[in-house]
Parts: sequence; structure tokens; C-alpha cells
Amino acid sequence: MSDAKVKKLADLSLLLLFLSGWEEESRQFPGEKVFRAWKGFLFTTLNDLCENNFLTQFKNTKSVILTPAGIERAKKLATEFGVGL
Repeated sequence: MSDAKVKKLADLSLLLLFLSGWEEESRQFPGEKVFRAWKGFLFTTLNDLCENNFLTQFKNTKSVILTPAGIERAKKLATEFGVGL
């Protein structure tokens, strides 16, 4: 797969994670809110998004946490792709 396709796949996956996610209280830091989404995407794509600090993954969980940078990037992608929030 070309680098351009890999980047587009990562962008679209991040946008879908954001659109299907929810905010909840952090399990690690009570009182702090996190934005969580299910991990139903290619693991290589999720790993790339994690390496770019757009999300955080934990072993033995079926969900990921979008970082503030990931949420901001997803909002920009929503605008770019014409998805109303």
C-alpha cells in the first residue's frame, strides 16, 4: 500500500473513532474525562495513530482513548470531509 493510502486510511480511521466514540470518566485518574472508542480497526492503523500521539491503547482492552491531539485532528478531518458534528 502506498504511503498516501496508508495516511488516508489512518485519517479516516481516526475520524471514525471520533465519530463513534464517547466521553467518560478516566479509570486511571478519577475526576478526569477521557474520550474512548472501540478498537474495531486494523491494528497496524491503530498502532500508527498511537505512534503519532492521536490515541492511547492499553493491553487487554477493547477500546482506545483519543488524546487531545487526536480529538483536534479528528475535528479538522470532519471539516475536511464535510462531516457535520
